[in-house]
Amino acid sequence: MRRNAIETIMGAAVLLVAAVFVVFAFSMTGVATVSGYRVHARFDNAAGLSPGTDVRMSGVKIGSVVEQKLDSKTYFADVTMTIDDQIKLPQDTSARIVPEGLLGGNYVMLEPGGMEEMIESGGTIQYTQGAINIVDMVGRLIFSGDQGAADSGGQAGGGAFPQ
Repeated sequence: MRRNAIETIMGAAVLLVAAVFVVFAFSMTGVATVSGYRVHARFDNAAGLSPGTDVRMSGVKIGSVVEQKLDSKTYFADVTMTIDDQIKLPQDTSARIVPEGLLGGNYVMLEPGGMEEMIESGGTIQYTQGAINIVDMVGRLIFSGDQGAADSGGQAGGGAFPQ
């Protein structure tokens, strides 16, 4: 009987420590979504975004991606974001999807414009730039090295005009 009580207490202690660790890890990562007003943006490539992805301005998290879906008419990704109520976005704000690092995920970076009018809740950010595929860019850079020699026509001085 005494052994069962000790095992039960030890099991409860392990579960308590695990729960404290999960709460601590969740609070330190800043994964929680920001509550606020919603805005939309349309991107030609929304790779790397998912619900909960950060929306940042000047490197500071001001919102989160809530939803993304494909517009069946334009084939653009319609991304819905929540922005902190204290942050008002000018009408000419731009949004870009940028990588967090070489191996990290992407986030949405907002750059405020200078207009006096602000985007209302449910409004749309007009100026966007989708995600850039780094692997594709490196491949183009590597394989474009041969094109430079072929384009010069083998002439000294690399002249493009006939002499």
